[in-house]
This record gives sequence, structure tokens and C-alpha cells, in this order.
Amino acid sequence: MLSTQNETKTLLTKYTIVIPAHNEENFIAITLDTIVQQTLLPYQVIIVNDNSTDKTQEIVEKYVEKYPFIKIRNILSKSEHQPGSKVVQAFLKGYEIADPNFDIIVKLDADLELPTDYFEVVVNEFNQNENIAMVGGFAYIEKKGNWILENLTDKDHIRGAFKAYRKECYEKIGGLRPQMGWDTVDELLCKYYNWKIVTIETLHVKHLKPTGASYNKAALYKQGNAYYMLGYGFWITLIAASKLAFRKRKLSYIFYYLSGFFEAAGKKSKKMVNKDQEKFIRKYRWSKMKQKFKA
Repeated sequence: MLSTQNETKTLLTKYTIVIPAHNEENFIAITLDTIVQQTLLPYQVIIVNDNSTDKTQEIVEKYVEKYPFIKIRNILSKSEHQPGSKVVQAFLKGYEIADPNFDIIVKLDADLELPTDYFEVVVNEFNQNENIAMVGGFAYIEKKGNWILENLTDKDHIRGAFKAYRKECYEKIGGLRPQMGWDTVDELLCKYYNWKIVTIETLHVKHLKPTGASYNKAALYKQGNAYYMLGYGFWITLIAASKLAFRKRKLSYIFYYLSGFFEAAGKKSKKMVNKDQEKFIRKYRWSKMKQKFKA
């Protein structure tokens, strides 16, 4: 609610970070160092050590001993990588034990180097407008000794590696979905509820172990599955598959995308959105395509 002459707008100050981690011994100390050096310290940090077989737990426990706002939760999920679901399931395990008295919830990867004022800038941005739902910086990767903008970065999209949500928004969209497409449906639902998403180009986040886009048969098949569950429909899925196939010069990509889409449709897999949200998402996606076409 907006402030009046007789009341002062309540400022957001407390942010909680949840970090899913699996075998991150090479990077997690760097990430935690940049967190404890922030100009605005977090309310709490929860590292979810997901079945690590290296020294991740040992490294994190040293920070837990030194900093009272850092906690660790050890879980034993399936060891194989499952795009989308594994990392979000770990995040949700951390969210379960978080003290709920926070204003902002952050899903953070364990292989990032943040500017020391990162969260001060993010929190200040939230306080500029009560309609802002999500805030994030821009991801950079190292290439031949230089830090360049990660090609998955988009000014209209916050990378899944560092998502910060206003608590009210996070609860409104029903939290994160433990499946591929989680870091797309969250933003689409924000737009559905008329929330704003803000990306800050001046906040450079170093992504130390970037995950390259996987274009093998199984990944493309799962992407088709995800497009069905996002409510994109056949034509939007076909266009997306065709664009990728043209860019990579692989006509077979269309087949794998559509096979995954039709498999999910045949099973009537549960979608991540309801009918009204699905209608909105399709309309929104078509409008974005038209804008790009006109440009």
C-alpha cells in the first residue's frame, strides 16, 4: 500500500539468500566471501548441500562457525543432474527452514562473484517502487582472460543464477516450480499479476562456472515438454524450435522439440499455469514476437 501524508512507507531491509550447492568446492568460498563482504549484509544465508561428495560441506561449515547468519542444510537427493527440478528442489528445502521474517528472498547459485554493493543496490531498487517484484544484475563469463556479457543475458530476463523476489510476489506466484522452465514461468506470472521486473546493467555478476546451453536429444525433448507445461501452445513451440534449428543448422531439433511437446500433451502433463494464465502467456509471447519482427 502506498504511503499517505500521515504515514511513512515501510522500507524493505531484510533479504534472505538460499544457495543450492552440489560439489562446489572450487567456487563456493568465493561466493560466500562476496556475500559476507556486502555493504548491506543479509538477514540470513542458507546453503543447501545437496549430496556433495567433495569438500563443499567442510568449506561451508567454516563460514557457519564464523557468521551467525549463515546456516547449512544437508540433503540427499538423487545424484544425477535433472535440469530445473534438482536445483529448485534443493532451494525449496532451504526455504523450508528460513526464518520467515524477511522482505526479499534470493535464489543464488554457488559459483558467483558479486560486487560488494550488489545487494545494497538491489534492495534500494525494490524500495523505489512497491510494484517491483524481481530485481537482478547482468551475468558475465570469462573468455580468453576477459569478462564478457553471458549470451543468455537479456535486459527483460533475470538469470536463474541470481533471482531476488519481493516476498509478497514470491508468495503470490506460488513459489518456484521444481521443473524445467521454473525461471521463465516465474517472470511470466509476475507480468500476469502486473508486477515489474527490473534488471540493472551496472551490476556485473561474474558467473564462474557457466552452464552451457545443452542441445542434445534429451535436452531438446525436455524443452519441448517444458513449453507444453508453460502453456505456450503448438505454434509458439514450433516457432521457437525452428529458430533454434535455423541458428544451429540442425533440422532435427524441430523434431525433438515437438516430440517432447506432444509427449507431454498426450500424457496431459500438469501445466505450471492455470487457464487464464496460459491465455495471458500466449498473448504476451505473441506480442513479443511481433515486436521483434517489426524491429
